[in-house]
This record gives sequence, C-alpha cells and structure tokens, in this order.
Amino acid sequence: MSVDEFDFLADSTEHTSTRFVCFITPSLKRFDLAVTTTNRFYGKKMVTDLQTGRTAIIGPDDLEEEGYLEYAYKLSGEEAEELKLFLEQVVGTVNFTDI
Repeated sequence: MSVDEFDFLADSTEHTSTRFVCFITPSLKRFDLAVTTTNRFYGKKMVTDLQTGRTAIIGPDDLEEEGYLEYAYKLSGEEAEELKLFLEQVVGTVNFTDI
C-alpha cells in the first residue's frame, strides 16, 4: 500500500500560535497545557494536556457544558472547575470567519 491509494479529504498547512503554560491549582493539581490558536475550529482553541496527550477543541460554550472538561481530560469535578477558571481567561469569544 502507498500514499497514492489514500483518499484525502483535506490536507492543508497553516501557521498557528501555541501558548505553553504550566501551573498548579489550589488543590495541588498540576496542568501542563499547550493552547493552540488557529483559523480552524470556528475560533475555538485546541487545548492539549501534555501529561496525558488528551486534546479537546474548546470554546466558551464548551466550558458551560456540564461534565465536558471531566470527560475530555478525565478529571474530577474539582480539578475540572479549577481548569475551567484558567480556560475562561484563555478561550475568549468565538469568531465565525467563514460567514
């Protein structure tokens, strides 16, 4: 099998901006995150937990969805609430650029 046999649905390259941040919450949970800003995902951020490799596309609406951070990053309720406090400062508003 060769790459010529693949049916590519999309293939593009883009310059992005990534913020690497490490912090410890009041409950002593450590987060090592890569927060990537891109023109994709309708203005949402791609947030990767560098310790576990789990990645989620996050916007303000996702932060309000009950259980989303717990599910995406396998966190306890308290850990998710602390992560949410940080992400609320980072995520910002969603901008629809393709309208």
